[in-house]
Amino acid sequence: MCDHCGCDQNDHFHVHPGPGAGAGHAHHHHDPVHSHHEHAHAADADWHAHRAQDGTVSWHRHVANDPQPILAANQREAERNREAFQARGIVALNLVSSPGSGKTTLLRATLERLQARVGCAVVVGDLETQADAEALRPSGAPVVQITTGTVCHLDARMVAAAVDTLPKDGVRLLFIENVGNLVCPASFDLGEAHRIVLLATTEGENKPLKYPPIFHGARAVVITKTDLTEPAGFQLEQARHAIAQVAPQAEIFELSSRTGAGLDAWIAFLDRLLVAHGP
Repeated sequence: MCDHCGCDQNDHFHVHPGPGAGAGHAHHHHDPVHSHHEHAHAADADWHAHRAQDGTVSWHRHVANDPQPILAANQREAERNREAFQARGIVALNLVSSPGSGKTTLLRATLERLQARVGCAVVVGDLETQADAEALRPSGAPVVQITTGTVCHLDARMVAAAVDTLPKDGVRLLFIENVGNLVCPASFDLGEAHRIVLLATTEGENKPLKYPPIFHGARAVVITKTDLTEPAGFQLEQARHAIAQVAPQAEIFELSSRTGAGLDAWIAFLDRLLVAHGP
């Protein structure tokens, strides 16, 4: 895990707000980069931010040798994120999975169905490129891309910086598309209300048993690409049993974002979450 291998010691990341975005004021625990500032500091004094002419905000810091304080600092930032989300009435969902499980495709199908009636926003994490953010922006939802460089997960500091570029009002449902990885994101609370784990039929049915930490505490597990169940030889019943062993509390959804099969149940689940978290 990250707390042992040291890959949690990220020393820089970049936030790409997208067209029309501006710096918000949702997180008062640090000084966001305002449009008239070229440089700012976070609450943890070792973080610094610089804004480029294209709007990209580059965050960097000087990393200590000991990784343990970084996880503690992340937890403090996550709690501040959670408080800020609750204060604004935002339900934040952390979507985690292996690379290529279909997170972006599911989000695109979800936004097509929800954006007209629910204020949605997306924070996307990848090592490089803005490809996923560009794929989601036609939905009309505000989308912020974080590029992490060499870091294999998002952390709460990155999410706080990205959310500060979103509209201050009107966001009800925030999707955080984490970096594709079944290991390191398990160690980092982002301040989300719920973790959603995706498992594609093109993967093994025993993934939950092989990578249990990422499934522990999941509010839901979404089995994606069900249109490929038969050609992939994926055994749905075995997958359900594996999920039940490591995440008995998780609701299970089986869907295909390409054909639309199962999407109604997924959208109904999101509506239930919104109701449960109040107006």
